[in-house]
Amino acid sequence: MAEMLVKSKVKELVKNLDPEMRVSPEFYDALEEELKALVEKAVKRAKAEGRKTLYARHV
Repeated sequence: MAEMLVKSKVKELVKNLDPEMRVSPEFYDALEEELKALVEKAVKRAKAEGRKTLYARHV
């Protein structure tokens, strides 16, 4: 599966929160896995409602 994160945007967010903070490559991998799990749960919730569209409430 393709990467879903834009690493530069994640890094930008981190720098905006704390300019001294750095991001390790392992962080991106872990964040990617969390994102995939979140999307999978949202799909299951939408299907349980008989929906074919994901909405904010499915997160």
